[in-house]
Amino acid sequence: MSVEPTGTTARMLKEGVHHVRPEEGDRLVDVWEASVRATHHFLSDSDIQFFKPLVLNGLLGLTHLFCVRDMTGDLVGFVGVADGKMEALFVHPSCHRAGIGRRLARHAVVELGATKVDVNEQNEQAVAFYLRLGFKVEARSEVDSMGKAFPLLHMHLDNLTE
Repeated sequence: MSVEPTGTTARMLKEGVHHVRPEEGDRLVDVWEASVRATHHFLSDSDIQFFKPLVLNGLLGLTHLFCVRDMTGDLVGFVGVADGKMEALFVHPSCHRAGIGRRLARHAVVELGATKVDVNEQNEQAVAFYLRLGFKVEARSEVDSMGKAFPLLHMHLDNLTE
């Protein structure tokens, strides 16, 4: 058990990183949406509604899908990895700044061999997070993987720093 700060409150978190269970699809989408609404200020509601029905199939298609849980067993953040790349890392905003993202990223890198990630350039918090971990920008795309005008930074990790 660990107690990690979340702003002015503390939330009890289970130790470690856990497999996402097949029946947790709705929770994955809930965490994704809450996180996106809190951090992806460049997306409109219609953008979020466009992506939302695509999220679950995309996540369930990943080779590895792991999460952090609170003491009640609720999934509060998750990471998905395929082919050495972090394809998704989202933390519920009620748990931001509790070390969950760092725990998930470390698991993805150390245990699953992830050395790449694509980050929305406009998500400055996420870009700063990955830079702190030691990722470096290798390239930039003007559009995302769906061809939408949301520029991506393609990042690579040589050595985990945090």
